[in-house]
Amino acid sequence: MIEINNLTDNSIDEKLLKKIAEKVLKGEGRKASISVAFINSKKMRELNRKYRKKDKPTDVLSFFAGEKDSLGEIIICPEEVMGKRELISCLIHGVLHLLGYDHEKNKKQAEEMEKKQEHYLSQVKI
Repeated sequence: MIEINNLTDNSIDEKLLKKIAEKVLKGEGRKASISVAFINSKKMRELNRKYRKKDKPTDVLSFFAGEKDSLGEIIICPEEVMGKRELISCLIHGVLHLLGYDHEKNKKQAEEMEKKQEHYLSQVKI
């Protein structure tokens, strides 16, 4: 199950985003729930400062829950994203992080994650 909470004034196509997240999970052979929240840049800056020690907003953060049935939460800041395609890319990026991909670990994992992200993004009609 994909749960979406839009805490901004931005219009979000929840149906499309749920479908995309489910497609990535299915493509990676996983069945689990994910929570996705959309927040403003002020709140994103607070979270980024608290969890990553970076005093600026970012486009996407993911928080792994470590549970079998619930992978975790993805936080997206629409104010930091340029258009629908990038918003979808942020969602895919977050799902891949929750699945264990980590582009900050080493170059090989970064390349693998980027390749998967582009693969899933290419399947979306925007």
